[in-house]
Amino acid sequence: MLRSLFFLTFLFLPNLAWSADVPTLSISLGEAEDPESWFTGLKIIASLTVLALAPSILVMMTSFTRILIVFAFLRMALGTQQSPPTQILIGLSLFMTMFIMMPVWNQIDNTALTPYLNEEITQAEAMEKAINPLHAFMLHQTREDDLILFINAGSIEKPKTAEETPMYVLIPAFVISELRTAFEIGFLIYIPFVVLDLVVASVLMSMGMMMLPPVMISLPLKIILFVLVDGWHLITASLLASFK
Repeated sequence: MLRSLFFLTFLFLPNLAWSADVPTLSISLGEAEDPESWFTGLKIIASLTVLALAPSILVMMTSFTRILIVFAFLRMALGTQQSPPTQILIGLSLFMTMFIMMPVWNQIDNTALTPYLNEEITQAEAMEKAINPLHAFMLHQTREDDLILFINAGSIEKPKTAEETPMYVLIPAFVISELRTAFEIGFLIYIPFVVLDLVVASVLMSMGMMMLPPVMISLPLKIILFVLVDGWHLITASLLASFK
């Protein structure tokens, strides 16, 4: 899985980086003998810049965004401040992303990476075969309205089929679709905890205990309710089911 991820990362580098054998990297300031040498230096800098941003780009093209936002909503609904810690939520989101995206990584490995390493296909063919599984995954999770939004905004001719949607259109549409889905799940998570807060506040008000913060009573009740219904199992199962 990791080698497929690294391979996909390098596919997002400028194509010119693949046009020759892998060179020894040396960056220095000096006079260029010809414009081509100067342009080659700019290509190397551009490649390093894209490589630095590649992890963030790939995170936005997987299930990571939806999972992390839902967990953040869950923590806010519980009102437990920094528990679980942010590092735990990010780590859990990463491993769940690996689990969900494993079929995609395996397909990239089998159809693109392994044949390319065995010199059975060219770099251009490997790039196309590697992007196709990721394109299919993102397209399946993207709403049609979001795709139409970016197609119309870019004055692009509408593709004959959804599979022909360009990646630069699909990626932002996929991201806002993921944000919408995550907020919908977060809203559903909030409902029972808000109801519990209202009940506790009403009971304290009726008892004349207006100086006692309702959160002091509702917080342990929300935690024990979440534990009794096996909340982590339910949330995880719902997230996994949302990607099918």
